[in-house]
Amino acid sequence: MPAPAAKTQETRGFVRRLLPLLVILAAAAAVYLTVGRGMISLESLVQHRAAIGHFVMSHRSLAVLAYIALYTVAVALSLPGATFLTVSGGFLFGLGLGAGAAVIGATAGATVIFLVARTALGEPLLKRAGPRALKLAENFREDAFSYLLFLRLVPAFPFFLVNLVPAFAGVRLLPFVAATALGIIPGAVAYAFAGTGLDSVIAAQRHAYEACMAAGHADCHLTFDASAILTPELLGALGALALLALVPVVVKRVRGRAGAPSRDF
Repeated sequence: MPAPAAKTQETRGFVRRLLPLLVILAAAAAVYLTVGRGMISLESLVQHRAAIGHFVMSHRSLAVLAYIALYTVAVALSLPGATFLTVSGGFLFGLGLGAGAAVIGATAGATVIFLVARTALGEPLLKRAGPRALKLAENFREDAFSYLLFLRLVPAFPFFLVNLVPAFAGVRLLPFVAATALGIIPGAVAYAFAGTGLDSVIAAQRHAYEACMAAGHADCHLTFDASAILTPELLGALGALALLALVPVVVKRVRGRAGAPSRDF
């Protein structure tokens, strides 16, 4: 095959791989611009609380499926408000079912963007990466489950970024899904548990909102501060679990060095 024809075919293949990612980015931008940041918020929940509550009571199974689908789309499109979705799951369905549905939705959404990013960018980037980048990617793949579990458990790392890094490193699907699901569970339980007491938060926020309106302010909103749930105790527990996830990596490195042949100088 002549060089120009081969190059054209390679370019077309790259465009085809990139198309799903472009579709997701366009959908995210369209939803964000059309609906805005307030789509998933305390204000939105309070506004439609009666209708949502009635639907959940009348069609519980369908409501759970709709919640999982919404969560999947929110994570796949990296829309703001996923944390509050977890809190809402606890509020609407209770701790166990709410946390479980959040884990399923978040894992499904993360898997979608992981597969799209790996196909569109991961493979081409690895082919063009230098020796050092390839070595880093190889090391990441060798202990993908432990590294991913660590990244999922530490709240400091943005969720969407942790979806992309393993995609660029060429991590296999099974370790990604397993580490994502397992790493999400502690945070999902904590946020869903907070959601079971959301009635008191709504009452306090409504009181503050009414006081703000009575004072004549124009920028009054019902807000939810997710950082209030991340207490020092919870952060400490998540940090301990994250460090525990790296124990197999450390043990593997120590054994590798111990088994390495000594050099005579």
